[in-house]
Amino acid sequence: MRTKKLSTKGIALMGILMGLQLIFTRFLAIETPIVRVSFTFIATVIMAMIFGPLLTGVCSTLSDFIGIMLFPKTAPYFPGFSLSAFITGIIYGVFFYKKEMSLKRVIIANLIVNIVVDICMNTLWLYMIMGPAAIAQFPVRLIKICILFPIRVAIMFALGNQGLLKQQVIRFQQ
Repeated sequence: MRTKKLSTKGIALMGILMGLQLIFTRFLAIETPIVRVSFTFIATVIMAMIFGPLLTGVCSTLSDFIGIMLFPKTAPYFPGFSLSAFITGIIYGVFFYKKEMSLKRVIIANLIVNIVVDICMNTLWLYMIMGPAAIAQFPVRLIKICILFPIRVAIMFALGNQGLLKQQVIRFQQ
C-alpha cells in the first residue's frame, strides 16, 4: 500500500481548515443549552474532498480537542464528541474524496451523518453526560436536524460544484 506524503502546502491548508472548523464551531455557531447550529461541515467537507477520510477524521478530532481545551463553553472535554467528529470526517471523506459531488452522494452522506452521528452517537454521549434529561431534549434536536438537512445539502452541493474549488481540490490531490 502506497501512502502519499503531505507537502508543506498541504499541511498549511490542513491547519487553515482546522482553524475554520474551530471558528465555525466556537465563535460563529448559534448555541443554546440544547442545540448548536453551526457551519463546521463546510470546512470538514472541503478537507474531505482534498485529504480523504482518515486525515479528515484525525484533523476533525484534533480540531474538536483543541477547541474544547482553548475555548470551553458549556461543559468539560468529553471524548465521545471527538469520536463523533472523527466518524463525521470519515463519512464525508468516503463520500467526497476523489469523487464527483452529485446530489445523490451529498444526500446519502448527510443522511448517514445525521442518523449515525447526530441521532445515535451524540444522543448517547448526551445521555452519558446528562442522564434521562437528554431524552427530553431529543425532539428539539430532531427538529434541528430536519430543518438543517436541506440547508446542508444545498450548501454542500453548491460548494462541491463550484468551479474554482473543484480546480483547487484537483490541484492539491495531484
